[in-house]
Amino acid sequence: MEKIRRFLRRLGPGLITGAADDDPSGIATYSLAGAQFGYQALWTAWLTFPLMAVIQETCARIGLVNRKGLAGVIKEYYPKPLLYFITLLLVAANIFNIGADLSGMAAAVKLLLPVDELLVGFIIAVVAIFLIIQLPYRRIAAVFKWLTLALFAYILTYFLTGADFVKALQSTFLPDLNLFNQNSYLLTLVAIFGTTISPYLFFWQASEEAEEEILHHRLVTKNELKHEREDTVFGMFFSNLVAYFVIATCGATLFKAGATGIQSASQAATALRPLAGDLSFLLFAVGIIGTGVLAIPVLAGSAAYAVSEAFGLAEGLNKPFRKAKAFYLIIILATLLGFVLNLAGINPIKYLFYSAVLNGLVAPVIIILLIIIANNRRIMGNYVNNRLSNLLSAFTLLLMTVAVLGIILVR
Repeated sequence: MEKIRRFLRRLGPGLITGAADDDPSGIATYSLAGAQFGYQALWTAWLTFPLMAVIQETCARIGLVNRKGLAGVIKEYYPKPLLYFITLLLVAANIFNIGADLSGMAAAVKLLLPVDELLVGFIIAVVAIFLIIQLPYRRIAAVFKWLTLALFAYILTYFLTGADFVKALQSTFLPDLNLFNQNSYLLTLVAIFGTTISPYLFFWQASEEAEEEILHHRLVTKNELKHEREDTVFGMFFSNLVAYFVIATCGATLFKAGATGIQSASQAATALRPLAGDLSFLLFAVGIIGTGVLAIPVLAGSAAYAVSEAFGLAEGLNKPFRKAKAFYLIIILATLLGFVLNLAGINPIKYLFYSAVLNGLVAPVIIILLIIIANNRRIMGNYVNNRLSNLLSAFTLLLMTVAVLGIILVR
């Protein structure tokens, strides 16, 4: 039991990063997949887990070894125009994701309380900004770890649906190959890959590992790298486990009932109510709100880390506002711009499409850089990639390149 407690205490950037990946827009993507194709997208979880884990572990190791985020490493060793291009796309994609998440959270709150969605979205944005500015880093990290518990709502919901466990297990390992002839199915797969392997997570985890290293004045050791790897692998496993159960829940209920026309996570929660009961509806809605509270600071924070490092500005959640004003102002601006997008009344599906395109454009470029950086002994010393990491990273690069081409061609 004591070993489990020690393991849980060591969990940090990896767990938080994995949980932040299951944000409201991500939950919407997984809900759509389950509603439209039942269990037939479950097989993606066992594919995305190792690929996501190896990419995030590479990012974490780069941040830990160099004591700086990805943008800082790229700035030091590679052409600045490339860094500025990546940073621009990352910030744009993150703002769209923030907008989608605020919209999803506001809609989820409205399911529980008779409130105005725009007002709720604005209040959530302001509260997120206030907390990330006012709380010291240690408190922020602790709050984020507790917020990951919100994701258990999606796992619990599945077991309330009376799902066909045998059929779900079969589809996990034996997908229907005939579906690959359908453009809508291919586009759904592209959306899942793009949602799961997201550039903002690359920047966030590298920067958080660097912050942890600087804050605790530690030297890189094999034991520390082992703990970082365990944290990352567990976080990515948890992230993909939640995605699996969201797809399975909607497959067991919405798909079975023919409710394939949902366009957001809140609509999925509403549709669950008559099919799986009030408790399932409540858990699903609460999960949307909880994960959004976690994801918005991560999205805004990763943008702030990238911009600050790109332009040599003081940065870090371990610094008070007065010592890193530009960093915190970027967080404020990104969050408020995300809210402003809500005023435009953009369709939730378009939110997902635009953010997927922007993420798809930048992900392959960053993955190429990650592979190059992680194999450069001048940058990584003795902590370069092994063969398995390089093989899985190369496959991830191929998958994400095909995904962005799929968005363009299949759409």
